[in-house]
Amino acid sequence: MGRVAVVALGGNAITRGGQVGTYAEQAANAAAMVEVVCQLRAAGWTVVVVHGNGPQVGNLAVQQEEGANRVPEQPLFVLGAMTEGQLGSLVELALRKAGGQWLPEVVSVVTHVLVDAADPAFGRPTKPIGPFLPEAEARRQAAVRGWVVGEDAGRGFRRLVASPRPLRILELSALRALVERGVIVIAAGGGGVPVVEESAGGYRGVEAVIDKDLAAQRLATELGAEALVLVTDIPQVLLDYGTPRARPVEEMTADEAQTYADEGQFPEGSMGPKIGASIAFLRAGGRTAVITNADRAAASLEPGASGSGTRIVATRQRLGAAG
Repeated sequence: MGRVAVVALGGNAITRGGQVGTYAEQAANAAAMVEVVCQLRAAGWTVVVVHGNGPQVGNLAVQQEEGANRVPEQPLFVLGAMTEGQLGSLVELALRKAGGQWLPEVVSVVTHVLVDAADPAFGRPTKPIGPFLPEAEARRQAAVRGWVVGEDAGRGFRRLVASPRPLRILELSALRALVERGVIVIAAGGGGVPVVEESAGGYRGVEAVIDKDLAAQRLATELGAEALVLVTDIPQVLLDYGTPRARPVEEMTADEAQTYADEGQFPEGSMGPKIGASIAFLRAGGRTAVITNADRAAASLEPGASGSGTRIVATRQRLGAAG
């Protein structure tokens, strides 16, 4: 299977701040985002792509609610499946255009992810979806629609939904077979469709959105990937963010990252899930986790390369041995 990297692309990068989310806007953003996949392929990596869907699934929920008097509303997990197909197509077309003659096969797979029906996240919605709203409008929507709302990243208020931890990828064996053939696979989009086991057998969807970074970690671990690449809009992780002491981190071990997390350096609403996913990946046997922007992602997987993002490694001795 060679060197496998699972790359997580943010839904907020597909529909950026200040944009309304037209198809043309999203297609242009996807074209820029897939450059990191092309760079990794050129460097010899087999790539699996995971994408977010927070803005898109929230916007689709608004469409559902506004049209409910004419067309029956669908559950949130169904909207997740819809956006997984929508954005998977968007990313696949962008890859086919960017890759040219060298591009191997590429396929998008609607992926179901097992969660625990008793996960405490169902009682504490924290995952923001949909557009940013002024506080007054968010409170009005909460009263009218029964939403839970909260402030997100200082940019406004958004709807909050449950975000349980991913336990298992149902389509894993099929995804592994595709990866072993060298196919570029787009999977677990939006964190995948959340399902729980039925007592009588089978699975059923649940009202939730799984964090795409945690889903990417679960997929990377189950595939035995060497690298987990979490693409965001910043070049490097910052310690003491928002203070005069703020400073970037080029490399840290999983233990150091955990210490910083325990100190409260990485808030749950921003960098927390990415750091948590990176630590979990490394402690499950992964070699390197990277948090950076698209421009630095490929360089960040080459030890000692200039212009890299933040690398998180199991131990520095292990990094040296790999280099």
